[in-house]
Amino acid sequence: MAEKSGKCLCGAVNFSVTPKAQDDGMHVDACHCEMCRRTVGGPLMAVALEGAPKIEDENALGVYASSDWAERLFCKSCGSNLFYRLKDGSMHTVNAGALDDLSDAKLTVEIFIDKKPSYYSFAEKTKQMTGEEVFAAFGVS
Repeated sequence: MAEKSGKCLCGAVNFSVTPKAQDDGMHVDACHCEMCRRTVGGPLMAVALEGAPKIEDENALGVYASSDWAERLFCKSCGSNLFYRLKDGSMHTVNAGALDDLSDAKLTVEIFIDKKPSYYSFAEKTKQMTGEEVFAAFGVS
């Protein structure tokens, strides 16, 4: 898949990423876990990446260790939540809303569906995974 550009709200963090290759466009995953909801105020809409993002000014990024195995990266100036990564470097995602071009985006998976509040639902039919299924897929407990 082609490289995409993005930035935070204030423009202090500019980056380019390569979404994981898919036949039918860029896949967006929605996470309903409590941590993501607290971080972004609703479900986190994320795009899985091929490798790490390329960031113009690494010093503009803050890092929050949200668990023993994962980190969330954000702009130190405006607070925009931008990236999620496993500490071992095996997985990186970007907040879909930070990308400049979403024209080929497609919602495909909802994770932690068992934690989704009842006040919203998506119209799109997606694959749905519980928290237990997600942890099993990542080999984390």
